[in-house]
Parts: sequence; structure tokens; C-alpha cells
Amino acid sequence: MTNLNTTKYTKIRYDWARDEILEILNLPLIDLMWESQIVHRKFNHYKVQLASLFSVKTGGCEENCSYCSQSIYSTSQIKSHPQFQVEEVLEKAQTAKNEGADRFCMGWAWREIRDGKPFNAMLTMVRGVRDLGMEACVTAGMLTEEQASRLAEAGLTAYNHNLDTSPEYYKNIITTRTYQDRLDTIKRVRNAGINVCCGGIIGLGETNDDRASLLEVLSNMNPHPESVPINSLVAIEGTGLEDNQEIDSIEMIRMIATARILMPKSKIRLSAGRESLSKEAQILCLQCGANSIFYGDELLTTSNPSFQSDRKLLKEVGVIFNKDFESHEKTFSSL
Repeated sequence: MTNLNTTKYTKIRYDWARDEILEILNLPLIDLMWESQIVHRKFNHYKVQLASLFSVKTGGCEENCSYCSQSIYSTSQIKSHPQFQVEEVLEKAQTAKNEGADRFCMGWAWREIRDGKPFNAMLTMVRGVRDLGMEACVTAGMLTEEQASRLAEAGLTAYNHNLDTSPEYYKNIITTRTYQDRLDTIKRVRNAGINVCCGGIIGLGETNDDRASLLEVLSNMNPHPESVPINSLVAIEGTGLEDNQEIDSIEMIRMIATARILMPKSKIRLSAGRESLSKEAQILCLQCGANSIFYGDELLTTSNPSFQSDRKLLKEVGVIFNKDFESHEKTFSSL
């Protein structure tokens, strides 16, 4: 086992090879967690960012992502909803801030951003969230250079566009958009000066090699994505992957730990599927490198642990989260 407080993973790199990543991913779990915790302590504080996610426009997406209930190809019973009004979205953002969220993420079930009134409303929402003193993140499919520039001007903190899986396995999950389309979108976001939020999903039926391949693409981006969401599949009835089995929590721990070693300064976000993890599994994920969680009762169209249960867990673990919320909470409790 590694000597106390030492690790060979001491440098930030952008040239990770697939075989190196597989070697890390397949380490004995105790060793992997030890290595990742050393890296985490070296490059980060034990502070967890709380990000709240709201579905601004639900359903009717033209993509055929086989995991997604919002696709027009899905027969799930999800209720579609047209774009919420600006005031309604900003009310949700204010509620999230009051509950302690640092970042407000807004999702549109689009293949690509559409110019005109919907995009102008998006820009107004971004400005409104920033005026609340929160980070603003948008996920809305592909975008043009001009749209990325206008989002940057509006103050957008980050744009989310996940790769989902490896380049090799991608065609088994999505055929309406290419892997290169996704990479091009990320490049436009980066070129506009907006932070990149980019991760993937495990439990799609991929192999360990596919997971290493996904991590290879992410960790060879220079700079690394500022935020890397690690999701586990929530199998929804009516989607192409409705019969997939739930992953073992150890697989999520391995993915979080490996991502932390490969991308030492990125926020590794414990994302979809967290509700199915035990309290102990979540603690292990936090210990070995997760330093952001989606926070709130719902993630687009799937459920999530409540605000209250998350705050209780974080306090029990002893990690730091939104200090502004802590001070407000003490003020209100003394009234």
C-alpha cells in the first residue's frame, strides 16, 4: 500500500493513456481510495458545492438518447412542459439559494439552442440568477459560437454538455448526434470563456474499458472541465434502457476516485443516481474526491435526496458547504 501521505499521482496531466487509466480504475479498492484521497487533500479543501437543477423546458427533445425520458422516442409517462416564464424560474432560483445552493443549473430539453424569444428568455434567466449572487449553469444541447458568446456576455458561469460514454460505445446509446458534435459544442463553450461542465453516465451497459475511454477523453482536455458530473443510470420505464440493472455502489466509488486522480482540481459532482446510494456509499464518494452534489428534491425528471437530508449528511461527515447559508440559518433560528 502507498506510504502515508505520499502518492505517485502528484502532477496535473493532460496526457493520460488508456492503459494507465485502466490500471488506476482496477486498483484494489482500498488502495484506489487512499490514492484519490491524497490527491484530493493536496489540491482541494473538503468543501462541497451545492448545485440545484431545474427543468425549464421538459420533454419533446428530438434526440434519441436511450436513457432519457424526455426524448420523443421514449414512451415514458413523463409530462412535457413548455418553457417556464422568467419570473417562475427566478423564484425557483431564489428558493434554491434560500436552501443553501451555490449554483443554479437550468435545463432545456432541446437538441440545440433556438434563437428568438426562448433564447432571449434564457439570457434574462442567466442574468437574474447571477444577480442573486449564484453561479448560473445551462444545459440545452448544441449551440453556435454566437450563442456561446451571448451567454458569456450575460454572465453564464458554466455550460453543461456531457459526453455520456466512450467514443466506442456511444453509437449504442445515441444515433441522432455524433460524438464529434458533442466535442465541438464543448470547444465553442470553452472558446467563449465559459466554464465547461462535462461528464458521463455509468450503467448504460458499457464495459470497464469504455469507462476508461470516457475518462481518457475528459482528462486529456486542456484545461480539464471545471466540473465533471458522474451519473449512474436511473432506468426509467419507456426508455431504451428501462431493463438495465442498477450499478453496484462500488462502481460509482471507483469512478469518482479515478476521476479525482486524473483531474485533481475539477469539481467531481456526484449526480444522478445518488438517491439509490446508501449514506455510507455517499460518504465514501465524498472521502475519495466528490466535492459537488446536485442538491434538491428533483433532477430534471428523476428524484433526488431532499435539502434537509443532504444538509444533515454533510454536517455528519464534517465537510464544509455554503457558509453564507450557515450564517443565514443561524440568524433565522435566533429570531
